[in-house]
Amino acid sequence: MIEARRVGQPRFSRYEIQEISKAWAVLSLAFAIYFNHGISDIVGLVTFFVISGLTVGVGFLLHELGHKFVAQKYGLWAEFRAYNQGLVLALVMSFFGFIFAAPGAVMIHGMTSPARLGKISVAGPSVNYVLAVIFAVLGLLNPLPAISMLFSYGATINAFLGTFNLIPFHPFDGKKILDWSGLRYGMMVVLGFALIVLTMIS
Repeated sequence: MIEARRVGQPRFSRYEIQEISKAWAVLSLAFAIYFNHGISDIVGLVTFFVISGLTVGVGFLLHELGHKFVAQKYGLWAEFRAYNQGLVLALVMSFFGFIFAAPGAVMIHGMTSPARLGKISVAGPSVNYVLAVIFAVLGLLNPLPAISMLFSYGATINAFLGTFNLIPFHPFDGKKILDWSGLRYGMMVVLGFALIVLTMIS
């Protein structure tokens, strides 16, 4: 997701790194609780936390960096900020068997337009889709069941994260993509649901 803020900062500030690390850790824990069905099994929770950090964490980080790098390509200031309320909600909902993945957003400042915002926004889900395909292929090629399961998990989660961010309401990426191009938005949605189905059955 992306939003705007009028502040100037370096390309990577210490505060931004702290915000990314916090969101990465909490989101990974939320997914670990969800797949572990709670926290009673500590060994399972730790195992899923590591797996989630390597799959959800990588997907989340590269999604946000996709927004950031495209924005910086246009000469815009861009930094990630965590949504503390969204992180708390993700943790709470994970205990009820549901994940609300809204850990934060890349804030931008500078001269923008619907087309420019749309291109910045589409970068995040696109990164997740590419990761979903890479993880899926690695899962199919790997002969070790445990490693193959890890890759399959990463493929499904990244397909989900990319598609979830296409919700056509502010502050999700989908709203800005839809404002830029209805055709491109429709193509991203169809591709996202196709990837979710394919990764779940692979």
